[in-house]
Amino acid sequence: MPRIPTIAYEQADNNAREIFDHFQKERGNVPNMFRTVAWRPEILRTMIAHFRAVMETGTVGVKLKELVIVRTSQINHCEYCLNSHTQLAHKYGWSEEQIADLANFRTRTDFSEKEKAALELAERETQDSNGVDDALWARLRQHFDEGEIIELAAAVGLFNYFNRFNNSLRMEPTK
Repeated sequence: MPRIPTIAYEQADNNAREIFDHFQKERGNVPNMFRTVAWRPEILRTMIAHFRAVMETGTVGVKLKELVIVRTSQINHCEYCLNSHTQLAHKYGWSEEQIADLANFRTRTDFSEKEKAALELAERETQDSNGVDDALWARLRQHFDEGEIIELAAAVGLFNYFNRFNNSLRMEPTK
């Protein structure tokens, strides 16, 4: 059971309602996390702005961002984010088998070296950010420019925040 209830549309301020309307149109629902954060509209606004900047800008495709988000959420055991982002990963073309066996990405032949480098960043940044050593950095630089590395690191960092937030509040997956 969640520790904090969600806010109903009627209770939300106008800015939160605009955000709710956007998600309803885009996804067909309003994620519980954002309906909960709406208790503090100023935090909701900045959270959404950061989320959109990470997910909707840059040159790294959403397909790869969703893959690293799923891996990050697997490591953090965040059922809330896994529920949503596993579905999105499938929508973008990742198979059930790839997602289920993502912990073994290093030995799988159906991930490119570029994808493996991104997944390695997700694991190390999540488990021990000091473990992003020069060898991994060199691998990343073979496949990504500076801005793209920032995009990937931001996606992993953002979802480490979301995972911890959702786990601590016992956020229920959005239906």
